[in-house]
Amino acid sequence: MPRAVLIGLVLLLCLATVPLAGGRLSALADVRFAAPWLALAAIALQIVAISIVPQGADWAHHAAHLASYGLIASFLWVNRRLPFLWLAAIGGGLNIAAIAANGGVMPADADALAAAGIQQKAGEFANSTAVAHPHLGFLGDVFAVPSSWPVSNVFSVGDVVLVIAALLALHSVCGSRLALPRSAARRSDRAAPHAAGRPNAG
Repeated sequence: MPRAVLIGLVLLLCLATVPLAGGRLSALADVRFAAPWLALAAIALQIVAISIVPQGADWAHHAAHLASYGLIASFLWVNRRLPFLWLAAIGGGLNIAAIAANGGVMPADADALAAAGIQQKAGEFANSTAVAHPHLGFLGDVFAVPSSWPVSNVFSVGDVVLVIAALLALHSVCGSRLALPRSAARRSDRAAPHAAGRPNAG
């Protein structure tokens, strides 16, 4: 299963925890992202390199893979005011470090690939693959969701940090009981001026 699908399912699970903890999913409608085209361009690059044109010059695929993460990093930077995007930036940075250190590909543990049932075709670009002598291999795809599960793939430490960041951000924005105290205090500060302007009941 493509990594994007697996991450999407995990994010849906994160969303499901918000109302269970008393949060309001409707608050997400008020979130405004700066330069959303950066994230869309990154997704488009990965789709083209991995699914549409998987064959061709290795250097072009590796460059596109790195460029997609650069676009995501730029997107996170321009939206750094949003809660916990700094943590997402750390997760993305860990992935970029591993990819850059291995020539534009994410090094994957061979045992993790086997556990996830991933079989790669010769001559096609794989954004995550076993590398003979990986650099920063511990930051690569060393974990696996086994093939016996309905969804399966390999993932990295950086991916785990990204999911934690998304979970914390969702609960902070939606004001659930799981929001960290500092985030809750910021929401109270923003609500105070509006409350002060309201007439007292009665």
